[in-house]
Amino acid sequence: MRRWPYTFGAALALVVGIFTLIMSSRLGVPLRDPEGFLGPAYVRLPLMALGFFAVGVIPMAIKRRGIKKIFPGIADVVRYEWTWSRVIHIASGLLVFYVCYVSYRNLKSYLPVLREGVLYDRMFAEWDYWVTFGHQPGELLHQLLGTGFNAQVLSFIYLTYLMLIPITLGAFLVLNRDVSLGAWYATALALNWILGTVSYYIWPSLGPAFFQPQFFTDLEESGVTALQQGLFRNASAFKEDPTGPFIYGIAGFASLHVSVTFTAALFFQRTDQSRFVQAIGWVYFALTVLATIYFGWHYLADDVGGILIGWLSVAIGGWVTGNGFWRQRHHKIQLTADPDDSRGTVSKAN
Repeated sequence: MRRWPYTFGAALALVVGIFTLIMSSRLGVPLRDPEGFLGPAYVRLPLMALGFFAVGVIPMAIKRRGIKKIFPGIADVVRYEWTWSRVIHIASGLLVFYVCYVSYRNLKSYLPVLREGVLYDRMFAEWDYWVTFGHQPGELLHQLLGTGFNAQVLSFIYLTYLMLIPITLGAFLVLNRDVSLGAWYATALALNWILGTVSYYIWPSLGPAFFQPQFFTDLEESGVTALQQGLFRNASAFKEDPTGPFIYGIAGFASLHVSVTFTAALFFQRTDQSRFVQAIGWVYFALTVLATIYFGWHYLADDVGGILIGWLSVAIGGWVTGNGFWRQRHHKIQLTADPDDSRGTVSKAN
């Protein structure tokens, strides 16, 4: 078990899952599965895994047998490339991610019940004013970038996070034969959810857009403003009836958008992905930080806290999965087996 890369992740998911069930029972608040654009997470994740399976198998099948014999080619690829061990590792990564994510969403929703009336927004707002010499950071960005076209661009960047992170997880789990690589990424993402939840309870806050909405009224309508309005409605409904169908989703410190995108960018760098992938990761992270301040999702301290959580998640995730962190690792994605690997065993690139 010590050599299995998911030992820590599975233990973390088990403990957090049980804790969430206990809290749900004690508070009398039903456990809910957060839904996304493709339905519940237990539907989205397997669908993405199957999609990446097809992406990985079909081109290799065509290369082996040609387009006219694609089905025999698929059978060959599955027979020689896909062991039960590999399938179990992929399922483990998805399960660890799913359990920790659903636990995070539910524990986040219990904030108004467990920390009722405790908010640190005034403290964070004062820190922002001090750092920016008496200004509101969001307003400064509005003056610099405007509130029209750039608002739509940053809104697109912010919202794509909802699908890009699960997609990158699916890619590293399914398209790579080094199972420890997927375990590292899945564990790091799971740690983000848990460490982020802890930060919510230490310093609960709403964020500038909900604490000082007057600073964000000039922004054009966008997907982000619609999301904020939806979150506000759901939060109000949850406070009226915590046992109802709504889930509470507002929390400021720390920013998990920032922590998770920082995790992805740092992970791409530490595992020596292509320079293009690394550059995309860091640019996307920088634009996400900008969007969190621009739309008033977070204070500056929230983003700093998110970066710290992201760094810790990658470092701890690398250590507990046997990949290390301090020394650069060469874990580029390997889609094919070694030529003499007739059994489809899992190879490891270091």
